[in-house]
Amino acid sequence: MRTHRTLALAAAAALAGLLAASAEPAAAADRPVDYHASTGFVLGFTTPQQAPPGADDPTCHPSAAHPDPVVLVHGTFENRNDNWRAAAPLLADHGYCVYTFNYGGANDGSWIQGTGPIEDGAAKLSGFVNQVLAATGAAKVDLVGHSQGGMMPRYYLKNLGGAAKVAKLVGLAPSNNGTTLDGLTAFATQLGLLEPANLFLATAGCRACVEQEVGGPFINALNAGGETVPGVSYTVIATKNDEVVTPYTNAFLPAGPNVTDITVQDQCVLDAAEHIEIAYDPIALADVLNALDPAHPVPVPCEVVLPVTGPLG
Repeated sequence: MRTHRTLALAAAAALAGLLAASAEPAAAADRPVDYHASTGFVLGFTTPQQAPPGADDPTCHPSAAHPDPVVLVHGTFENRNDNWRAAAPLLADHGYCVYTFNYGGANDGSWIQGTGPIEDGAAKLSGFVNQVLAATGAAKVDLVGHSQGGMMPRYYLKNLGGAAKVAKLVGLAPSNNGTTLDGLTAFATQLGLLEPANLFLATAGCRACVEQEVGGPFINALNAGGETVPGVSYTVIATKNDEVVTPYTNAFLPAGPNVTDITVQDQCVLDAAEHIEIAYDPIALADVLNALDPAHPVPVPCEVVLPVTGPLG
């Protein structure tokens, strides 16, 4: 691999307290969307308990146009704020109620999240979805996840009863069929989180990294008997430049009536987004909007998108 790169009310009250403590005030006008991972990650990395712009607004009520709240699920080594400073305001600007949470860190305030056991992350997702449903009165949520965050919800859907509570799962470069430890440490290095001398120790302490290994027992068990469950719509958005999930086609799910697999370069050859930038990529995020609301598609742009630094200009 390349080395670059009881009670519903109680639950509602608990979530309202969480959101009130972490949410940024709702803006009357459209929120600016940062399509550059290089700046978005830096702005959000050291404030993991702060919601990204547009997310976790306790005053948001799902509309008839968008009745399903959207829960954003961050990836390995990332957190709720640095991963979603493009998607959260974009979705909020399009009328969605958007929610974020941290999982898999030493604690909720840890800058680095998503390294604990994937099963524990799925359990935290399960509890958070229950809180969102209780707070909003919605029947189901939609999930949008990056990297591990696009794969981990499948454990929730398959093993923790999530299929009855989720309408759509949208994955941005998800590790559905595994990656390699080299790929994950390369990703951490790209994010600037690890000193090269500490790569081995950091990876050894990352249970989620080990569980995402290609051909490992976790991935094999997750995919046994089929990679999807009935009643949920799946969309995978991948990039040919992915240096973490390799080959990039490892992100894709088997073809089926409830599965859509998308390669961003098939829509725009100018898009050089890699694993981190795809969560900020305007082309990929247009695909997210269309996956969530296929009845009202937005145009998918085509523009130069550079690795990590994003669109020109």
